[in-house]
Amino acid sequence: MDAKAPITQDVLTIPRKLSDGPQNLIGLSRDQMRAALIAAGTAEKQAKMRVGQIWQWIYHWGVRDFGEMTNLSKDYRAMLAETFVIELPEVVTRQVSDDGTRKYLVRIAGGHEVEVVYIPETDRGTLCISSQVGCTLTCSFCHTGTQKLVRNLTAAEIVGQVMVARDDLEEWPAPGTRNYDSRLLSNIVLMGMGEPLYNFENVRDAMKIAMDPEGISLSRRRITLSTSGVVPEIARTAEEIGCQLAVSFHATTDEVRDRLVPINKRWPIADLLDALREYPKVSNSERITFEYVMLDGVNDSDEDAHRLIKLIEGIPAKINLIPFNEWPGAPYKRSSNNRIRKFADIIYEAGYASPVRKPRGEDIMAACGQLKSATERARKSKAQIAQEAGL
Repeated sequence: MDAKAPITQDVLTIPRKLSDGPQNLIGLSRDQMRAALIAAGTAEKQAKMRVGQIWQWIYHWGVRDFGEMTNLSKDYRAMLAETFVIELPEVVTRQVSDDGTRKYLVRIAGGHEVEVVYIPETDRGTLCISSQVGCTLTCSFCHTGTQKLVRNLTAAEIVGQVMVARDDLEEWPAPGTRNYDSRLLSNIVLMGMGEPLYNFENVRDAMKIAMDPEGISLSRRRITLSTSGVVPEIARTAEEIGCQLAVSFHATTDEVRDRLVPINKRWPIADLLDALREYPKVSNSERITFEYVMLDGVNDSDEDAHRLIKLIEGIPAKINLIPFNEWPGAPYKRSSNNRIRKFADIIYEAGYASPVRKPRGEDIMAACGQLKSATERARKSKAQIAQEAGL
């Protein structure tokens, strides 16, 4: 079987319609921006300096109007305005949960829509961003996974989600003011719609922009990429991005994980764990986060907890226990609070951090596994979902 082919439902991939108008500077790497400026007539010996100036205006100050880039000449600003655009995804709806969580539905090229979630906490603010329209993995407990993959997001559309949230939080510093350390948006998690490692290049390029010290300037330790286990791309993530890694684990036997996370049929637990053991050594990551959704009677027994401890032995790790966030037609139920606490205690007594994630934004369907854009949803009955999950 071709190792590059995802375990997936039938996929309808709609080609992205490229704009016939001016080129968007958002999402370009420094080298790509330099090449674009030279092609537009910028002298090669000045191109690197111009990239640095424009980069700071866009990604540090959040400026969208070339006319405001006052350290550039008027003629040069006019040329930029004629040749390029600074374009972000369009915010279609903005919802705010009772707990302060914000969910944005944003529209991208082709009229497709993805969801972005901002989660404020006392010591940080985390933005959950999407990497694909829909998802290819069909994890049976995940609402997002019940819609078909449409297409990968571009680097511009990925980093654009971060910029949209900073707009809404009014977090861009005023030009000329000193930088500041306190941030409302301090962390990024690639845990929204899609499997990031099936869109590796665009995710990598977007995160390099987010980490660039002269722009958004987020530390790689403030970025967490969550994968369901695309084993061949895990080492590449360590080498080319170096961010924190989380893995959607959710089961302690291949039989159960095959049903919950079908990609396990391609790369089973033993192969996944071998790749994860190497990740902290290459990326200098402190530890791997194992995400484990708690499903009543499916993966929440004491035996599961003890097996999990045995499986991750030797891996610097923490276990995030996630109470299942129910959605219409879901074929599973959330484990009881008592069962989750017992499971967490077993993990903790073995020496691993085992925080129970507090569901956030459930009232606006913004919690883990609930993201699903209105325009892309393909409604399925509970029976259909259960049948596909092998239940």
